[in-house]
Amino acid sequence: MIEQIYSKEENPEAYLAWQCVCDTHVNIFLTGKAGTGKTTFLKNLRARCPKRMVVVAPTGVAAINAGGVTIHSFFQLPFSPYIPGTKMGKDFSMRKEKIKILRTLDLLVIDEISMVRADLLDSLDMVLRKYRRSSRPFGGVQLLMIGDLQQLAPVVTDDVRDMLISHYDNLYFFGSKALADTMYATIELKKIYRQNEKYFVDMLNQVRNNQINTSLLEALNSRYIEGFNPSDKEGYIRLTTHNNKADKINTEKLSLLKGKEMKYVCIVDGTFPETSYPADKELKLKEGAQVMFLKNDTQPIKRYYNGKIGKVLSMSKDMVLVDCEGETVEVLPEKWSNTRYVLDKTTNEISEIEDGSFTQIPLRLAWAITIHKSQGLTFDKAIIDAQMSFSHGQVYVALSRCRSLEGVVLDSKLSFRSFVNDSSVVAFIDEQRHRAMTDSNVEQMRQEYALLLITELFSFTSITSECYKMIRLLEEHLHRLFPKLIDSLQQKMVDVENSIVAVGDRFCQFSESQLKAGVDIRNDREYNERLKNGAKYYVTKLLSYIKPIIDETHISMDNKELKIRFDGYREILDNEYKIKLKLFEVVSRDGFTVDGYIKARTEAILQADNNADKVVKKSTGKHSNRNEVEHSKLYDIIQSWTRDYADDNDIAETYKVMRSDSIKMICEKLPTTIKALKEIKGIGAKKIAMFGKDVVQIVRDYCDENDIVY
Repeated sequence: MIEQIYSKEENPEAYLAWQCVCDTHVNIFLTGKAGTGKTTFLKNLRARCPKRMVVVAPTGVAAINAGGVTIHSFFQLPFSPYIPGTKMGKDFSMRKEKIKILRTLDLLVIDEISMVRADLLDSLDMVLRKYRRSSRPFGGVQLLMIGDLQQLAPVVTDDVRDMLISHYDNLYFFGSKALADTMYATIELKKIYRQNEKYFVDMLNQVRNNQINTSLLEALNSRYIEGFNPSDKEGYIRLTTHNNKADKINTEKLSLLKGKEMKYVCIVDGTFPETSYPADKELKLKEGAQVMFLKNDTQPIKRYYNGKIGKVLSMSKDMVLVDCEGETVEVLPEKWSNTRYVLDKTTNEISEIEDGSFTQIPLRLAWAITIHKSQGLTFDKAIIDAQMSFSHGQVYVALSRCRSLEGVVLDSKLSFRSFVNDSSVVAFIDEQRHRAMTDSNVEQMRQEYALLLITELFSFTSITSECYKMIRLLEEHLHRLFPKLIDSLQQKMVDVENSIVAVGDRFCQFSESQLKAGVDIRNDREYNERLKNGAKYYVTKLLSYIKPIIDETHISMDNKELKIRFDGYREILDNEYKIKLKLFEVVSRDGFTVDGYIKARTEAILQADNNADKVVKKSTGKHSNRNEVEHSKLYDIIQSWTRDYADDNDIAETYKVMRSDSIKMICEKLPTTIKALKEIKGIGAKKIAMFGKDVVQIVRDYCDENDIVY
């Protein structure tokens, strides 16, 4: 069991969420009102939970704030909508290092889940199933989805909506087809850290729960002050619904100030997409300007926090003095990092490296900001202009930014029309209240997690599927050349089905019956001794039945394209065999524990993948075409993509997708545009239409990785 850092008495919901995420495999939707500590929970998880995790978010700024990466960049997804059931495997050519991260991932954290579209979640499912070689939803990875559906919704343009509406009941994340196939639990954090005023908290709850009535409107509209125009000294910030209105207010306010304007230009090192800039590219300030801090103070004294309001006192080339309620704060440039996940070659742990950085004075003009940009911030005083609210949750987000009702001033009165609510969200939230997680079944989920891993261990689909692919290829294309080999493999598969698959199925059924009978399968001595003996049995059987198949199928054939496909199946078989053998050896020696198994599985996958890389490197080094090109790594990437494309589209001969001489020319010319790709021999208009964009993107990614200018 992983260290528990939350108190059951002080915060029972956070305590429960910590148990579920760290000790079980159940997917969790972690929600809660504004100010209930969702961001803090994520920070604690990143610091304390030993599971191999990756944190992603739907937007660049959200990813930077969460200390993660964007969904699209990590999973290398296109920005176009994803249609359920579409075979997208051909669109991807992931680096082997990233594939290893996906294959050894325990936990995927998605922050700001309210802004994630259903089709984006389904595209993650597709990628994870493909590269983890698993038919389970999301490839068997545990999901932690953090966010509040009563806050900001996904951005959906009319053309995207028209494209997806026939495939989804709604476009929120909970409309995902893959998520519907999983058992996931909802935990709502309830302890509020932002507001301490019970009267205001109750009002916010009514708004959040769409319980708008006349008395609530009257109470909120009591904060409307006609013609309210406070001085900058009072520290109010105006929240608007639209960007252009906020920008206009800030520009006008700055122009009214006397004195010299100073401009601070950001410094960008390495890769940092402009769409993810967490501050202004060019920050223009004058003495007296009202500003907001965009980062928590990194110094131990914590002089400021993200969202704190102040006033510029003076400026120099590299520093701004800001008055914060009588306290003078020296503000120096701060750095934000754009990170990506890698495998540490020494420790085999998933770690983060900095791809680029953005350095700027962590301030922005703050007479006004949009409600959208205020999400996650806290203010003491705010003027709310929500008359033109146009999307679900805007009014709630604006009101919940404030610590107290006294800190709220309405620019215009609210009406029932001001509260835009989506009926599908309301229905989903009502449903979740009935299926909310409680701590009474956490122990049961721990047992089910153990059963899941044991079932995974004694399942051999990953092995048998590759065996049958090899046999099918031989039967369809090479039956005259290898009749004896085909007969031998078919006979061996009968033995595999009887002595390996059937026995494994019976043990899984036995384990499930033990759990139903109330046996603690994680700790019961008799059961674990039986499991240990089962593992010893399979060490012998794998060596007796699977190893001979791998050895016997090391064959030569004249058809190079069929050879590539056949060897691809054999390589995966060898990889999966080594993983299984290693796991059974560990369990037969040490017994089964959840933590021990997860650690052993990660080590086995990485060891098998690394060995496979060495074998491929050694064998492909003899390939004349590959050896003749300068960018041999790119040759391997395109060749692997070609095999995947052939498989996904039921094309028997890989050369019908792309011939070796075409791949060689691509590696020499490095075409990064469709126009350049058209110059490659063997790539005609039909192939350009089919996969031209995919090939160009592969070349571009390769050039970016290797700092090749194009």
